[in-house]
Amino acid sequence: MNEQSVKTPSSKGNKTKEKILKVALKLFSTKGYKATTVRDIAGVMGVKQSALYNHFKNKDEILETLISNLTSSAIVTLFDNKDTQELQKQGKALLSSIATTFKLLSFDGQNEALYRLLMQEIFRNERIREIYNEHFYQENVKKLSGIFFGMMQNEMIKSSDPLLLANEFFSPLFFYQMQVTLLKLDKKSTSSVVSMFEKHVDLFWDMIKIVKQESLF
Repeated sequence: MNEQSVKTPSSKGNKTKEKILKVALKLFSTKGYKATTVRDIAGVMGVKQSALYNHFKNKDEILETLISNLTSSAIVTLFDNKDTQELQKQGKALLSSIATTFKLLSFDGQNEALYRLLMQEIFRNERIREIYNEHFYQENVKKLSGIFFGMMQNEMIKSSDPLLLANEFFSPLFFYQMQVTLLKLDKKSTSSVVSMFEKHVDLFWDMIKIVKQESLF
């Protein structure tokens, strides 16, 4: 038996599992988790319900797997494996990069579905609340506040409360992301919101940067 034939069953099983998650995410985010049944998921896939139970015990386990995927979101991993001192040196470019990540994810189908699921279930599911509050928001705020503190030490930005600054920077990005999602949901133009990501960075940086006075001599 060659190596390829040994790997095939596992590979096929993984693909089926991924398809279940993809279909479930689409149904959960549009129809709602509570209103979606295992039969609905199996029906869209064109398989029997028993085929789903080969991979997941129940609907709750499917949701738990989708929730765990949230922790690998590009927003959650904004600062992963990056040197803090190097990030400090980037100044405005770092803020632009963060804002661009938020904007691009607003137009990513997979992320949009996860975001819609998160917003629907955040009041029902404690685990989702924990992920949103800790990983999406607080951890990023804490890391950015540290970066802002370093920028203050290096006299790149004005002295202020770094934690407050980090909150002030991130909050509008989450708001604009939600606006894009809502406009797309109602099939309305997002053009009025798209430019807000960059405008926010420009306005924010102009308010906090230190303008060096040129010497007359």
